[in-house]
Amino acid sequence: MGRPLAKHRLFFREFRQNYHTTGAILPSGRRLSAALARYVGRDGQVQRVLEVGPGTGAVTRSIVKKLGPEDRLDLVELNPSFAALLRKDLAADPAFRAVAARARVIEKPVEQLADDARYDVIVSGLPLNNFSVESVEQILATLRRLLAPGGTLSFFEYIAIRRMKALVSGPSTRKRLRGIAHALDSFLDGNEIRRDAVWLNVLPAWVHHVRLP
Repeated sequence: MGRPLAKHRLFFREFRQNYHTTGAILPSGRRLSAALARYVGRDGQVQRVLEVGPGTGAVTRSIVKKLGPEDRLDLVELNPSFAALLRKDLAADPAFRAVAARARVIEKPVEQLADDARYDVIVSGLPLNNFSVESVEQILATLRRLLAPGGTLSFFEYIAIRRMKALVSGPSTRKRLRGIAHALDSFLDGNEIRRDAVWLNVLPAWVHHVRLP
């Protein structure tokens, strides 16, 4: 119990200090993590997997359980405290250590990944509703660039979160949220292959699964 509690404390500390990029009070729950990892390890094909914003590794734990023996995993985490924790888990946690030789932690913005990088599965935990419209559009364009042909992108957002934020926000925030909604709707239109509702999570969430032309 000690290590999970320490991770929760770290996550809450980073939430208080860096709400803009952390975006949640607690790490993703087991059901949300499983939904985000849905397309990892499917069809028996070798996959290159990217997780963006893994935080304390809650979703990562679901991903590593599904990796095949030749699959590779990149974890892009901008927060130094979270990145250090992920490296520690890869060295010491039995579940993570099993894939450590095929995994790496990349401590930089996802937009800075190499132009020739391509991934068969991308899982994003970025709190898009916390960002500017321009940042959301740039992140979506980056994920589009990084996704290999036929690959799947999975990301989540809390159910009705924009509506709830709009009710307690001023005009500028409401305008920003409308812009984010438009950017996400345009990105999902005709590309979303599945949407999972995860009600037993703090907070309830939609998980969007996308394949791009």
